[in-house]
Amino acid sequence: MANELVRFSVAMPEDLLVEFDKLVARRGLAKNRSEVVRDLARDAIIAAECEEPDVMVVGTLTIAFNHHASDLQERLDRIQHDHFGHVISSMHVHLDEHNCLEVIVLKGTGDEVRKIADRILGTKGVKHGKLVLTTTGDHL
Repeated sequence: MANELVRFSVAMPEDLLVEFDKLVARRGLAKNRSEVVRDLARDAIIAAECEEPDVMVVGTLTIAFNHHASDLQERLDRIQHDHFGHVISSMHVHLDEHNCLEVIVLKGTGDEVRKIADRILGTKGVKHGKLVLTTTGDHL
C-alpha cells in the first residue's frame, strides 16, 4: 500500500511553473515533474524531522578558518575529541597558504549535533560555517 502511487493536481502561476520546469530539466533525463515533487516533499519532511530535538540525525559541519589564528586548530581538535562519540569523521583541506576548510561529520540527536556545531562555530577564529542535517528517511 505504501508504494502505491496516488495522483493529485497542483495549481501554480505560470511563471513559477516555467522556473520549476527549468529545475526539472537541470536534474536530468531520469527526472520528471512528479519525481521532482516527490524529492521536494521528502526534503521538506526530513527537514521538519531534523528540527525535532530527539530525532537521530547525521550532519555535516563545514567550516572555513585561517590556520594561523593562534591555537585555533588545537581548540577545534579538542572540541572534536570532547565529543568523539558524535564525531564520525573529519576532512581537512588546505585552501591556500592561510586558509583551511574542514568538513566534520556528526551523528546523534538533533540537539546534541546542533550543540556541538554551535560550539565549533562559536570558536574564535572560525570565519564561516554551516551545518546541514539529514536522517536516513527510511520510512519515506
